[in-house]
Amino acid sequence: MPAGGVGAIAATPNSANANATVHLAQADPGTAAAPSVVTVKSTRLVGSAVNYAYAVKAGPWVFLNGHEAFDFESGLAPEVEGPSGNRMSGRPPLRREADYLLRRMRAILKEFGTDLPNAVRVDQFYTKGPAVSAYHLARFAEFGSYIPPSTSIIMERCFTARTNTHTSMIAVVPGQGYDIEKFTLPGQAISASGYNPAVAANDFVFVAGNMAFRPDGTLDPKVYVGPSRNWGGETAFRRQVHYVITERLAPSLRAAGSALEHSLKAQAYIRGIENFPDFMDVWSQHFRDIPCAVTPVPAKDYANSESMIEINLIALKSGVSRRKQVLATGIPAAATYGPCVRAGELVFPSGLIAIGADGRVPGAGQADAFDALSLAGELQGALLMSYMEAVCQAAGVSTANVVRAQYFLSDIRDFAGIAAAWQDRYGRQPHPFACVQVPGPMPVSGGVAIGDFWVYAG
Repeated sequence: MPAGGVGAIAATPNSANANATVHLAQADPGTAAAPSVVTVKSTRLVGSAVNYAYAVKAGPWVFLNGHEAFDFESGLAPEVEGPSGNRMSGRPPLRREADYLLRRMRAILKEFGTDLPNAVRVDQFYTKGPAVSAYHLARFAEFGSYIPPSTSIIMERCFTARTNTHTSMIAVVPGQGYDIEKFTLPGQAISASGYNPAVAANDFVFVAGNMAFRPDGTLDPKVYVGPSRNWGGETAFRRQVHYVITERLAPSLRAAGSALEHSLKAQAYIRGIENFPDFMDVWSQHFRDIPCAVTPVPAKDYANSESMIEINLIALKSGVSRRKQVLATGIPAAATYGPCVRAGELVFPSGLIAIGADGRVPGAGQADAFDALSLAGELQGALLMSYMEAVCQAAGVSTANVVRAQYFLSDIRDFAGIAAAWQDRYGRQPHPFACVQVPGPMPVSGGVAIGDFWVYAG
């Protein structure tokens, strides 16, 4: 059994390179309640030894993880690549990517008894602006009138060298109190990109990625600092962080019947690692007494080049039966950006970095010499997974209940080491990963990865 708690695998993936479904029966320790079921769809990725969990259903939640426009089993997809030597013929290549992605994601959701109108969150990473435009056209065509809260960030590269869009999604199976409620901010229309600023499903509120911009798309004068000003007052970056929290996230939560104090999990995409300390300082000013898990991530660019920060958020509605709980995990303070927060069946660790209890990054002194082994990726990945296990143990579940393992790497080739660490620890247990390359270096000297793990504890 995998490390980290209770769990029973009812069906295991085939060793052949074909889609397989795994059902994991889970029950809270010490209770007589009927077990909930985690269902994983996985395959050996492009013939490799990586057992990729591209979709996970956990209770009413469906997680689609790290999708790009290639065939999971065979690799490059002819309908995306286009005719050999003539890729520019037919539909634009970036639009072919986007169409392929969304149609497959929709088909997978239908296998779980749901569909795109039941999505509550979508995260997109791109290599360039034109990929965003092509994806938005495909998204309007496939989603129709409803697009869930969205975060779109430009990064260094996707998982593969031939794709330009990387997408993950969270959806719910409709019914039993999990129908989607949609909210807009007073006096504001749906954004030009078409997504809802906030939606709710049952007790949970999902807020889109927000930047320090007014509804008309211009940078708010409150955050502006003149180019000739050397000091006095807060920097433009700090002003943007304050503004996003107070003028964008807080109003979205209020519109959805929530408030900042009910925040559970945020991801913050930051321009420049030199801004990480200021982000954490400003963040703590707002959330020191109302703990919220947070994962800061280096970003290359945004929808507007004046932006320096984009933050999304998950929260509870006010007055609901679920309660926010901070879990004690024993993870060294230097290895995590914030608390681990649980609300009902969902557990949200903060972003994790591979720093040991001794304050060191494992293998940092030898990683360059043994890059042929992807030593940095494997040693740091193993440490991140040990912290993931600590989270699962604190929640009373198995590592099989990790529904998304999101890796932000400074060099995508380090994923080979991370995959080796996963296989070494968990064998053929499906790996529900999403992975993109962010601008380097990492905030920690010698670090190659930030890990963000999402856990179901129903």
